[in-house]
Amino acid sequence: MAAFPLVVSAATVIFCLLLPSSSSSPICAARTQDHVRTAYHFQPAKNWQNGSVTILPDGQPVILYSGIDADRRQVQNVAFPKNPRDPLLREWTKPGYNPVVPLPADVSADNFRDPTTAWLGRDGLWRFAISAVANGVGTTLVYRSADFLRWERNAAPLHASRDAVMAEFPDLFPVAARGAEGLDTSARGAGVKRVLKVSMPDTLQDYYTVGRYDDEADTFTPDEDARGGDDDYRSWRRMDHGHLYASKTFFDARKNRRVLWAWVNESDSEADDVARGWSGLQSFPRALWLDPAGRQLVQWSVEEIETLRRGRAAMLGAEVESGGLREIGGIASSQADVDVVFEIPSLERAEGLDANRLLYADAVFEEMGASVQGGVGPFGLLVMASGDDLREHTAVFFRVFRLLRGEYTVLMFTDLTRSSTKTGVYRPTHGGFVDMDIEKDKSISLRTLIDHSIIESFGGGGLTCMTARVYPEHVARGSSSHLYAFNSGSDAVKVRKLEAWELATASVNVVVEDHGLAASGDMCTSSAY
Repeated sequence: MAAFPLVVSAATVIFCLLLPSSSSSPICAARTQDHVRTAYHFQPAKNWQNGSVTILPDGQPVILYSGIDADRRQVQNVAFPKNPRDPLLREWTKPGYNPVVPLPADVSADNFRDPTTAWLGRDGLWRFAISAVANGVGTTLVYRSADFLRWERNAAPLHASRDAVMAEFPDLFPVAARGAEGLDTSARGAGVKRVLKVSMPDTLQDYYTVGRYDDEADTFTPDEDARGGDDDYRSWRRMDHGHLYASKTFFDARKNRRVLWAWVNESDSEADDVARGWSGLQSFPRALWLDPAGRQLVQWSVEEIETLRRGRAAMLGAEVESGGLREIGGIASSQADVDVVFEIPSLERAEGLDANRLLYADAVFEEMGASVQGGVGPFGLLVMASGDDLREHTAVFFRVFRLLRGEYTVLMFTDLTRSSTKTGVYRPTHGGFVDMDIEKDKSISLRTLIDHSIIESFGGGGLTCMTARVYPEHVARGSSSHLYAFNSGSDAVKVRKLEAWELATASVNVVVEDHGLAASGDMCTSSAY
C-alpha cells in the first residue's frame, strides 16, 4: 500500500486520524454495521479541538484554541504536548495562565472564536487571525506576540464586513502567483498573494477572495477584480458550491502543497444523528493553488487517493444521444473514483440566459434539475443509482447557456432530488458556474469521488467543486449501486474519455522516520467494503 505522507512544518494546521492497520480496528468494525459512515473520510470519535496547531521554530507544536470561561465568555487558550517525544501526541497540558487572550470589551461574548494557524512577520512577531463581532460588525481580528503567550490586538482589523453579523472559521494563507506549488504560511515577498476565507453560518457556505496582505499594517485588501469587491463576504467566490463548511488549510512541506480539509455535516434528521451515535464528517483532503488568471483557486483531491484505485472500467469515444443513458459496467461499489471528459460537438442549441439572472444564480439552479430537458445539457453522471429502476440516483451534470451578448456560460449541478427515498432528508440542487471558455475548449472534464454518503465533484479540472450528502435506501438494504453517463440535452454529446475505479478502503497508521512523522495507508480488511 502506498504511503500518505503529510509531513508538516512551521505554522501548520494539523488534523490527524490514527488507526491500526488491522481489521480489528473499531472504525473498521463500525463500517460493517453502518452504510452511511464513510470509508476514508476523517472521523475521529473524540478529542476534537476548535482551533489550530502551529509548529514553533524549536519543533514543538502548540495549540491555539477557543474555550469558555466561568462567565460563559469565549476566550482563547493554548495547550502544549505533555510528552513532545510521543509521535502520536496523545496527551496535552493546558497551562494555568490560560486564557492567553481574554474577551475584548468591544466583542460580544459568544462571537469570539476560531483562531487560525499563526504566521511569522518580518518583524519576528507571531500573528494569528480570529473571528469576532466587534461593535456589531463581523470582523476578522489580528493578534501579535513575541513569545506565543502575551498577545496584543492590532488596532485595525484584518478585514471587516458591515453586511455580516458573524463570519467564522477564518483562514488566511499564501498562494504562489504562478504555479501549483504550495507555500509555507509565513511566506511573503514577490510572487506571493493571499487568500482570505471565511465561513458564513447563515448560509453554511465557505467564501474566499484573493488579495493583498499588508504585513506592516496587518490588513487584507481584496484585489480590484475580485468577485464581490471589498465588503460582502457572500458575494465572494465559494470554496465549494455544495455541502461543505468550516474548511481549513495547511502547508505540506514534504510535497510542497497546500492541503484543505473541511467539515461535511449531515442533511438528514437529528433523530438519525442520535440513532447513529455520531454526526458530521470531513471531506477528502484537497490540494489547492491559484489559477493562471490569478482570480480563483483550483482544487483537486490529493494524489494519494489514486493509490486506492482498483478494477478499472473505461469508456472511450462513446456517443450519448439525446435522452441517452449508458451504464459503466464493473463499478458496483459505494466507493468509487470517476474521471470523465465530455466533448460538445455543437453549441448551436444552447438556451438563452438573461445575464441579470446571474445575480440570482441559486434560483436558477433550483429550477434546473437533471430531469429538465435543455439544449446543450443536462449531460453528466448518475451516481449511487439503484439499478434499472433509477428510483434513487444522484445526478452530477453540466448545462451550457448563451448569454444575450453572445457569450456562453457553463453551469455545473449536483441534483439530489432523487438521491434517496428516505423521508426527512434534505434534497436540494446545488449549482455553480464554471469559469471557462467552452466555445474555445469544446469539452469539459468532471471528476467525481464517491464515498458512501459523500459525493465530491470537481468540474473543469477543479475550477468548480461541489460536495453532497446522500442517504440512498438501496444501499442501506445491501443492494449494489450503479453508475451511468447520461444526456438530457437536445443534441448528442461525446464521452471522449471515461475512466472509473472502485476504491479500496484505507486506514491510517503513523510511522516515525528520520525526518519526522509520516502517515502510511493500509487497507482495512473488512469484507463489508
